[in-house]
Amino acid sequence: MNVLLKNKSEIKKIKIASKIASEVLEMIKSYVIPNITTLELNDICHDFIIKKKAIPGCLGYQGFPKSVCISVNDIVCHGIPNKNKKLKNGDIVNIDVTVVKNKYYSDTSKMFFVGKPSILSKRLCYVAKKSLYLAIKVIKPEIKLYKIGETIQKYVEKKGFSVVRDYCGHGIGRYFHEEPQILHYKSNKNNLIIKKNMVFTIEPMINAGSKSVKCMKDGWTVKTKDRSLSAQYEHTVLITKNGCEILTKREKENIKNN
Repeated sequence: MNVLLKNKSEIKKIKIASKIASEVLEMIKSYVIPNITTLELNDICHDFIIKKKAIPGCLGYQGFPKSVCISVNDIVCHGIPNKNKKLKNGDIVNIDVTVVKNKYYSDTSKMFFVGKPSILSKRLCYVAKKSLYLAIKVIKPEIKLYKIGETIQKYVEKKGFSVVRDYCGHGIGRYFHEEPQILHYKSNKNNLIIKKNMVFTIEPMINAGSKSVKCMKDGWTVKTKDRSLSAQYEHTVLITKNGCEILTKREKENIKNN
């Protein structure tokens, strides 16, 4: 496994891309309202990224047709923005933003509520976010990679939800997807030792029902098999001497980590 440790110059570039990616999610919040289409949200994100003299990393990646992924309700990930998909009161929405700046990538996502969410929706999104934060807290050099997934799975299942197994986090930097794969559940195969200057994403996908998912005919959109709600939060992190730095942390985001 070729895990790329980043040098100072690379880390600086990833940090710049990360700041833009986090700003997209801060900016778009006020637009996530009933009756807006997911395509309109996509276009607002696209224009913001371009104004920052950066590139939307999703656009054209392996043929993906839009600039961000927007996943609503039972869509787990990779939702394609659509002019016919209008948001409605009570929806939960994940917007997944990948930015390329100076040839380096960063990747982040969060959940948004449209109008007034249900109690289940709020609880699911809270658990998804908390699972990410708990994983971030345990990260430090010299621990085994499986600790990330073990932490997420233990918390999520204790709360009565399930962790999607089919998709994972990943190393990131000069390329969108690098080694290592970051599983969000415990696997004894995930024995890689975490090292300082690794950069990777953690992006747990949490379902209200079964962990089983299916990919739609468009080749991208992934839904829960039982049509239950799904939620995801994602950050790009840099492993430091004593823990990790959250590169895509948003200004008003309150995370207590190492």
